[in-house]
Amino acid sequence: MKYISTRGQAPSLSFEEVVLTGLASDGGLYVPETLPQFSHEEIASWAGLSYQELAFKVMSPFVAGEIPDADLRRLIDDAYAGFRHEAIAPLVQTGHNEWILELFQGPTLAFKDFALQFLGHLLDYILKKRDQKVVVMGATSGDTGSAAIEGCRRCENIDIFILHPHNRVSNVQRRQMTTVLEGNVHNIALDGNFDDCQNMVKASFADQSFLPQGRQLVAVNSINWARIMAQIVYYFYASLALGGPARPVSFSVPTGNFGDIFAGYLASRMGLPIDQLVIATNSNDILHRAISSNDHSKHELQHTLSPSMDIMVSSNFERMLFDLYDRDGAAIAALMEEFKSGAMHLSEGALTRARELFASHKVDDARMLEVIRDVFEKTEYLLDPHTAIGVEAARATRRNRDLPMVCLATAHPAKFPEAVRQAGQETDPQLPHHMADLFQREERYEVLPNDTETVHKFMREHLAC
Repeated sequence: MKYISTRGQAPSLSFEEVVLTGLASDGGLYVPETLPQFSHEEIASWAGLSYQELAFKVMSPFVAGEIPDADLRRLIDDAYAGFRHEAIAPLVQTGHNEWILELFQGPTLAFKDFALQFLGHLLDYILKKRDQKVVVMGATSGDTGSAAIEGCRRCENIDIFILHPHNRVSNVQRRQMTTVLEGNVHNIALDGNFDDCQNMVKASFADQSFLPQGRQLVAVNSINWARIMAQIVYYFYASLALGGPARPVSFSVPTGNFGDIFAGYLASRMGLPIDQLVIATNSNDILHRAISSNDHSKHELQHTLSPSMDIMVSSNFERMLFDLYDRDGAAIAALMEEFKSGAMHLSEGALTRARELFASHKVDDARMLEVIRDVFEKTEYLLDPHTAIGVEAARATRRNRDLPMVCLATAHPAKFPEAVRQAGQETDPQLPHHMADLFQREERYEVLPNDTETVHKFMREHLAC
């Protein structure tokens, strides 16, 4: 399996190379040259497999023999050994043909664990084999950072630096990152918003001359292909649990950087019958505007009660555009250049193709709080703010109520007590037992200005020998 850039000017890479590379040298994102295809009969034969067994079936074609099957199975088993629920991704019914896919059963209580626990073990495996040390650098709007840190904290060949926007993540999200005190873990609170963090990471990958000789940056954000690959699995898992592939299933996905829903799109391309993919956004609605009215223009970022979705530039949307424009790298490069001015417009053909599978909906804070209240009153099931946005978007855009609609629950409600309180809950949701003492743990992080040179100097000074 070879991987190619969405902008068409970078060399193709192997699986291991693409895991270690992140952004392509031409500024694009890597995608598989071809996608594996599964027949309905083959997918149906997977019914009853454990999550780990299914993950091997879905992911092994992307590895294409670079990792022996026995080693890949062990990496998958190790990645999900720390999940609290035996099903790994359990389903809960909240209405007629409406289901919640609980993706918060991992160690950091968010869907990012599905990809980042696997990526941490995968990186450790590859780096030990190569006798190589790397620097992981990532930006987080709240959940990616803690999941990446948890995945990499015990890796001897990795120094990890995570940037989060100062005072713009929840207290639980911050403490999940800053109370990890291993010597290879470094948290940076950047004076800025998530897009500032993401822009600094992208600039650092483009020019890595600030690193000592022999070191390179590795991405843990969803620009890393291995993250997308791991997320494809739970679309197959949920579909099989609800009667697929004999009947199509729809999914509603709280969407920020577009990686999670792009994984659903890939599942569809690989043969899984999906009727509808709903892009659920908060007030930072650039993706909803792009799909609904061809308005992909940057607005001022708004800070909401669903902070993990407070994103204006969705990096993985480029991967989607690559397919919509018939994998024409030059067209994507021109489109991304156009977007530097603050806006871009899709061709009518691309927009029509996107709308065949995708719907979109924007949900503001007020409506999100109403949904949390409404669902709890009717079912006693407590949603986190991001999942509530997914539920509302599903209900607003659903086109076939005879088919199951699965709303991806991207985080545990205990991570967002402020939103839960505003929704009318008298007491904060309890953190799971393994995290009950979170607010008593020692914190360690550095507040730095939104200045690339300052951040690079900090990183150089804190690299292990």
